[in-house]
This record gives sequence, structure tokens and C-alpha cells, in this order.
Amino acid sequence: MLRDDWQLTDDVHDFLARAGDFLRSRPAVHNTPLTDLEKLRTRGAEPYGTEVNVLGRLDSGGETHAVFYRTPRGYLSITPLSAEQTGTLAAHLAGLGHRPSGVIAEHDTATAFAEAWQRHTGAAPTPFWRTHLYRIGTLTPPRPHPEGRGRGASAQDHEQVVRWCREFCVDVREQPSIDLIDAGSWADSRFGDRHFTFWETPDGIPVSMAAATSIVAGMIRIDPVYTPAHLRGHGYAAAVTVEVSRAALAAGATDVVLYTDPTNPTSNALYQRLGYVRIADFTGYKFRYGTPEAV
Repeated sequence: MLRDDWQLTDDVHDFLARAGDFLRSRPAVHNTPLTDLEKLRTRGAEPYGTEVNVLGRLDSGGETHAVFYRTPRGYLSITPLSAEQTGTLAAHLAGLGHRPSGVIAEHDTATAFAEAWQRHTGAAPTPFWRTHLYRIGTLTPPRPHPEGRGRGASAQDHEQVVRWCREFCVDVREQPSIDLIDAGSWADSRFGDRHFTFWETPDGIPVSMAAATSIVAGMIRIDPVYTPAHLRGHGYAAAVTVEVSRAALAAGATDVVLYTDPTNPTSNALYQRLGYVRIADFTGYKFRYGTPEAV
């Protein structure tokens, strides 16, 4: 147990039994912990290799107010905390000898933790990831709407799904996913549990693709959305995003979310036109230690 009611465990079932209500209280902001921990619950520790799961919750008055967990790549994923809370957590984890690869969290939390971690360990933080989080408001189909229709991907489409996911990863420079795909470890990639939908032209040719997570706590995340470069500019990405968003709402989702690259004004403008509202910003930092880091 950590002071200030931070409690650590490696038992995901007990952790979710105690922290589940907190995670479900803000399904949009907590969308990644919800899907990551659900995968850990159903698949076990396989993605973590020989590393032990690290799951922590901040309890007060019999309720959980924040959580963190170690991702398969060794990063700490933390729900929003105050600057004081991040400093306390960093001090305790450093004292216990933890050496995470980095931190991923809402921007202010990630930045405060990275600064506190450097003070306590000397590890230099380097920002490597930024994103906007959007949640659907009023879904608004694009005008004009491209001709064609949406179609759920089948087993026969697997090769094309994998190929387009790899192309997407090349576009966004997501090397870890490329490595998993190239190694034949599709199930271990972040795409392995997604449900894919194509947008097809009237003659049945796929021209764009979007995927969605399974519903967890009323939340579905759309990721990725991809159109090959030579097919862009025709509204296909908008059409397939609306198709997947509408299906998520029809399936009972109360929170449909997606992440965007802050440096891509085209995609940010597109999702806003479709009715998505920006609700948070997230940042990731890598930590550089004086000796090889444990991941």
C-alpha cells in the first residue's frame, strides 16, 4: 500500500471490482483505461510478457478517485490528478524502485508527473505524443454525401484490413504497431480486437475504412479512420466515420469518442463538421534514465 490511500495490486479482477465505478463515471475521458483494462481482464497478462501488471488506485472515503496502470510498453497511464497528487504518486513510485518507460495522461497530469518524476529520479522526459479527444455531440452527415455504402468487414477482408492498418501506421509513424503487424502478431496489436467497416463505391470497391472498439461502460472509440492517399478528397473518410458513429449509437453507446492529431487541421475540422466536440487533450512523455530502462 502507498501512503495517501494509493493502493497497488497485480490482480486486474479485484482492481476492476473496486475501481470500476470510478472508471465508468467518465467513460469518454477514461476511454483508453476502460478498453485497455478490459483487454487485460479478458486476455490476461500475455501482452505484458514477463513483466508483472502494476495497477494502482487512489481511494478516499471508501471510493476510488483516480487510477494508474502500466501499459504493455511500460508506460504509466494515469487518470487526471492534481499537481499535488502527481507529485505524491511520483515520489512513492520512485521510492518503490519503479522505472516506467514514460507517462501518458491528460496533458496537465502528464506534464506535472513528468516534471515530478525528473525531480525524484533524474530521468529526463521527452514529449513524444499529443492528441485531442473528441466526443460525439449531434451527428451531422457530410454534405455533399459521396455515393456508395458502408459494409462491415468480413474474414475475407482480413488481408486488406491488415494492409490498410499498416499503411495508417506508416502515415502516423506508429512503429510499435508496424513491428507487431510485420511479426504476424496482429492479435497483440491495438487493432486486433476492433470491428472494421469499409466505405464502398456503388460498384463495390472499398475506398475508406474505420474501426470501432467493443462497447465498454457505454463507450465506443473509433480508431483508426484511414483512406489511401490516392483516394482522399472525395468525402469517403467522412462517410465511413458517420457510418461507424451511427452504428455505435444504434448499438446503445452513450459516449462515442475518437482521437485526432493536433497537427492535422484537416481531420480536426472534419470531425467537428460531423458533430464531434473536443473535450480534452492528452500528452505522452518518454523517460530517459542514466542506465537502460526497464520496460
